[in-house]
Amino acid sequence: MVTGLMRSSYVYILASKRNGTLYVGVTSDLVQRIWEHKNDAIDGFTKRYRVHNLVWYEEHGSIEDAIQREKSVKEWKRAWKIQMIERSNPLWQDLYPGII
Repeated sequence: MVTGLMRSSYVYILASKRNGTLYVGVTSDLVQRIWEHKNDAIDGFTKRYRVHNLVWYEEHGSIEDAIQREKSVKEWKRAWKIQMIERSNPLWQDLYPGII
């Protein structure tokens, strides 16, 4: 039995376009989850508002840490989220091709 094995989890932000509609999410499988958003595989906010571009993500060692961070980021002012995106992705490029 393997103990102490940690699986990465991710907090991510999708955008409809630069300075457009934002969506904050959490997942343990970033590639699969973003594929689902991009292909409108699940009904909901991102499908309704066409929010498909991965513009920021952050890796965490546990799903509990990722969920805590997601809740925190969701409470932030929009301007703070935009500043965080622009620090690491100033051109708001879709990061999905780089993670597949």
